[in-house]
Amino acid sequence: MDSACVAFKASSPVLGGRQGGFNNVDNGFWGERIRGSLSNSVWVNQVAKNLRTDSGEKKNKSGMISAILTSSNTREAMKVQPPWLERRKVNPKNVASIILGGGAGTHLYPLTRRAATPAVPVGGCYRLIDIPMSNCINSGINKVFVLTQFNSASLNRHLARTYFGNGINYGDGFVEVLAATQTSGEAGKKWFQGTADAVRQFIWVFEDAKNRNIENVLILCGDHLYRMDYMDFVQSHVDRDADITVSCRPVGESRASDYGLVRMDNRGQIIQFAEKPKGADLKAMQVDTTLLGLSHEEALNSPYIASMGIYVFKTDVLLKLLRWTYPSSNDFGSEIIPSAVMEHNVQAYIFRDYWEDIGTIKTFYEANLALTEEPPKFEFYDPKTPFYTSPRFLPPTKIDNCRMVDAIISHGCFLRECSVRHSIVGERSRLDYGVELQDTVMLGADYYQTESEIASLLAEGKVPIGIGRNSKIRKCIIDKNAKIGKDVQIVNTDDVLEADRPEQGFYIRSGITVILEKATIEDGTII
Repeated sequence: MDSACVAFKASSPVLGGRQGGFNNVDNGFWGERIRGSLSNSVWVNQVAKNLRTDSGEKKNKSGMISAILTSSNTREAMKVQPPWLERRKVNPKNVASIILGGGAGTHLYPLTRRAATPAVPVGGCYRLIDIPMSNCINSGINKVFVLTQFNSASLNRHLARTYFGNGINYGDGFVEVLAATQTSGEAGKKWFQGTADAVRQFIWVFEDAKNRNIENVLILCGDHLYRMDYMDFVQSHVDRDADITVSCRPVGESRASDYGLVRMDNRGQIIQFAEKPKGADLKAMQVDTTLLGLSHEEALNSPYIASMGIYVFKTDVLLKLLRWTYPSSNDFGSEIIPSAVMEHNVQAYIFRDYWEDIGTIKTFYEANLALTEEPPKFEFYDPKTPFYTSPRFLPPTKIDNCRMVDAIISHGCFLRECSVRHSIVGERSRLDYGVELQDTVMLGADYYQTESEIASLLAEGKVPIGIGRNSKIRKCIIDKNAKIGKDVQIVNTDDVLEADRPEQGFYIRSGITVILEKATIEDGTII
């Protein structure tokens, strides 16, 4: 007995006008089983008729899938070989990125006391904003908007120094800073009320004539640490004809309630989205993450799928949602996305590489020190996808008889007979004789003090920028331009978890001592 099974795309001309003989399975059609001789089959004759012209084989349209109809009689075999189906490759020129400058940064305070979250230094010489900006450049996306509101002076200055010129060529693209502003009308008197509202308030910019060819819009955060090719993300979005695609990754129980969590079907479509659930609502969002390729042990440790807060929208869908469908919704994660899941094709894109949300002092501290480990989970060193930052034209670091283990030392530092273990030393830092630095993130200085200035300050009993002789520092974050005297001990011997001592120049968050920007810690102080 002869049989055949053929698979065609729904748009295939082979289907002709026949109905009832095909079943819709996911995105394609599976042909029914045919009984009887192929040479006598009316259906096969119809296939042949649609595939041939009088002059021979028909040139089939893109979208056909090649197939072979077989029979026990080898002379009856018929092969269909149309052109290979190629997916439409997305042009990065038709993609725009919107980088959100973050809110008040309360969870990262006091590092955000005078700076927006994306302007906080990371990795010794970078700023957090350099992460999404560099990912855009490396992905070929040259239309970038940065929305800013809180403490944006240092962020705006860094963007101007780094990404306007300096050899970075955007061609017909741009980097445009959109600062929160007040406009006419009652609604125009309000500042940004959330991530979605920030985009909505500048919706007229995205409808501007120069942006009419933008087919998809990326929504990015300015406080994450990761390396991503955004065009892979957008390509997945287009391939699945999604209205919205959410970048996701598996996470464990301890941090699951910090994120928006998703559940999805076997085709990757998100069917449920819960923003920072707790208790029973959290348990209800557990999924079997072995389906994402995790091992059984990894799946037990990471039974949730978290949104990374990175989205791609079809441009028309984004504008419609913000202007008409949800005009009063202010946040993407807690309002827009959960509602859109019910009415739109919202897909999940599983990101499998390193990613960290630098949302608290603890995660900032741990993510920085993780860079010193060998091998590190994440590193800035990659010649193919470099991370850009402001060119500071600093001299090499000078090191005199020091001991360093698992350390990152930035440009333009002076280290003299000191010990640095499992620590990051920011640019222009000065560590004097006998200093011991361990498990510490030092953000550096914005300017130098000359040797004569330092000597003059010491002679007057004052404290210069840097760390003075014989000081011992453990488990600490030292903000920019801090002045730490000689014989100081910052070790938190009492294991205090939380403390506010701004008048003394420090805070303690999650057991980590944070020395304030421009603070002065006098000689002999013990913290």
